[in-house]
Amino acid sequence: MPRRSLARARRLVVKVGTGTLADAAGRFDRHNCARLAAELSELAAGKGRRLVLVSSGAVALGAERLGLQRTKGRPWDIATKQACAAVGQPLLMAAWDGAFAAHGHVTAQVLLTAEDLANRKRFLNARRTFQQLLERDAVPVVNENDTVAVEEIKVGDNDTLAGLVASCVEAELVVMLTDVEGLYDRNPAEPGARLLLDVERIGVEVERMAGGAGSERSTGGMATKVKAARRLAAQGVVTALLSGRRPRALADLLAGEPVGTVFAPATERLSARDGWLSAAAKTKGTILVDAGARRAIAEQGKSLLPPGVKGAHGQFGVGEPVEIAVDPARPFARGLAGYAADDVRKLAGKKTSEIEAALGFKYTDEVVHRNDLVLLE
Repeated sequence: MPRRSLARARRLVVKVGTGTLADAAGRFDRHNCARLAAELSELAAGKGRRLVLVSSGAVALGAERLGLQRTKGRPWDIATKQACAAVGQPLLMAAWDGAFAAHGHVTAQVLLTAEDLANRKRFLNARRTFQQLLERDAVPVVNENDTVAVEEIKVGDNDTLAGLVASCVEAELVVMLTDVEGLYDRNPAEPGARLLLDVERIGVEVERMAGGAGSERSTGGMATKVKAARRLAAQGVVTALLSGRRPRALADLLAGEPVGTVFAPATERLSARDGWLSAAAKTKGTILVDAGARRAIAEQGKSLLPPGVKGAHGQFGVGEPVEIAVDPARPFARGLAGYAADDVRKLAGKKTSEIEAALGFKYTDEVVHRNDLVLLE
C-alpha cells in the first residue's frame, strides 16, 4: 500500500506512547489527550474506519497520583510498577473516555497479557470481542495488564503489543505516535540527521539506525518500533511512525503528505493462522540451523530436517512455537516443533534415516514441517 493509498485503510491500530501523553515534567498531558481524541474521531466519522487505540501512560499516571518519582539510574521494582499501574489504569481510561465522549464515542477497556495472545483459543476469543466492539463503533483502548503480568507473561512494551493487536483485529495500518517525527538515518540530535520518509524493506542497516533505549518513562524505544514494523510487514500490514505532538499528523499522513516514516508491507499477506504464529504465539525456544537449512526454508519453501539442525536453546514440547535462526539474535522464521527440545538436540546433524536409532522412536522426518512454518522476513 503506497503512501498515497493509505487513505483506503479502514481498520487502524493507533499506538500512543508515554512520551506523547506526558509533558516534560512527566505529568499527564490532558490537552494532548483531548486533541488526539478529537482528531481520531474526525478521521473515523462517516468514513467507515474502525479504530483500536493502544495507550501507554497508566504507570506514569499512577506514579503521579501516588507522588512517586523515579531516581535516575534506579528503576522501580515490578511490584512498584504494578501498584502504579493499578492506580493509573482507571485514571487513563477516564481520561480517554471523557475525551472521546465529547465526540460521541464510547470507549472500552481491554487489558491483555502475552499469554492471552499466545494461546490460540484465547487469541480467537479476544478477536471476537474486538469484532463486536468495532461493529458497535466503540473505541477499544488497549493496554498491557501490568497489574498481574510478570516477566513470563509480559508483552514487554506497547509497540510490540500494538503489533499483536493488529494481528488480532486484522488491521491494515498501524500508526505509532511517538515523541519524534519518525525514523532518522542517525540520532536526530546530530547535525545533518535525515528523516526517512519511506522504508521499503527493514534490513540490518535500518535496524541499526533505530538504536536502542527509550525515554526514562517509557519501556520501548525506536528499536522496538522497528522490530514491530518488521513483523507487521511480514503480515502485509503498513506501519507508520509519526510525532504525537504534531497537530493533525495522522490526517496529513492519510492525505498522502510527506510526514513521518512509512514502512512498506510484504507483497503477500500471511494467513490468519500464520499471522498469529509470526506475531502473537509466544515461543518456547530457538532451533539453531546452518546456512543451507536457512536457504532451503527461506528460498525454497522446504521443511526443516535434522541434517540442517545445529542445536536448540530453551525447553519446548512437540507442537509448541519455536523460533528458527542461524544467529540466535535474529530469528528468520517461526514454526511448531515436530520434536521436543531434548530430542532436537539429539537429532542435530543426523540423517533422517537415523532418527529412530538416535531417539528410539520416530514421529516424522521433519523437525519443523513447512506447513507449520512462517518466515519473519
